[in-house]
Amino acid sequence: MGTITTRDGSEIYYKDWGSGPVVVLSHGWPLNADSWESQMFFLAANGFRVIAHDRRGHGRSSQPWDGNEMDTYADDLAQLLDHLDVRDAALFGFSTGGGEVARYIGRHGTGRVAKAGLISAVPPLMLKTDSNPGGLPISVFDGIRAGSIADRSQLYKDIASGPFFGYNRPGAKPSQGVIDAFWMQGMMAGHKNAYDCIKAFSETDFREDLKKFDVPTLILHGDDDQIVPVDAAARASAELVRNAKLVIYPGAPHGITDTHKDKLNADLLAFLRS
Repeated sequence: MGTITTRDGSEIYYKDWGSGPVVVLSHGWPLNADSWESQMFFLAANGFRVIAHDRRGHGRSSQPWDGNEMDTYADDLAQLLDHLDVRDAALFGFSTGGGEVARYIGRHGTGRVAKAGLISAVPPLMLKTDSNPGGLPISVFDGIRAGSIADRSQLYKDIASGPFFGYNRPGAKPSQGVIDAFWMQGMMAGHKNAYDCIKAFSETDFREDLKKFDVPTLILHGDDDQIVPVDAAARASAELVRNAKLVIYPGAPHGITDTHKDKLNADLLAFLRS
């Protein structure tokens, strides 16, 4: 575990577990690297060096007032990989982290990247526009912003206990531990940083970034994702990424890194070894 200092003076915290071929993990909103702990433990135990950072404004990283948008997130990731001199890495991004991975490849290419993965990821574009009619209306994201300003602690509890993990579905068996972990990570994020990130994950257009993918890419998504709907996300991304492998988890929610961690871990390992 360590930190790097970016060009604008922000500190980015990262974990670096295990040894072997490199896997780099980018987390979702409003979480941090701890949200990947099941995957980090599993992959490091299976012979990989696994690196996961806290995005600026999240977790143990600095909380700068500015730079809470995808270009800077991607540049921070590039500086981390340059600092660690990572080569032939597999880059996986969950949710907002999928946008970070896409923008990284769009801005910095795949010179350090051998494989990529988008997991419950926000690309190509979450927002409904004239050119993206399958997206979600701006009112959805305005509602998240309003909830954040009104009582972000309660907002995170409501998201975690409901749609994020599918705990609002009939027959679901909520884990209080999973809910508490989501809330705790959310509250570690800077209020302004998490607020700005809502715009970053919802309004950034990644379509041109996805067209620049030139490495084997795995796209995983649950077809009952209530946060990032599968048709406008994974299925649309698979049409833009050349030779992408699309895997849909029937009945699965957004937070598959927890709810379907055993299947996800096995699928990631198989992809890494292929």
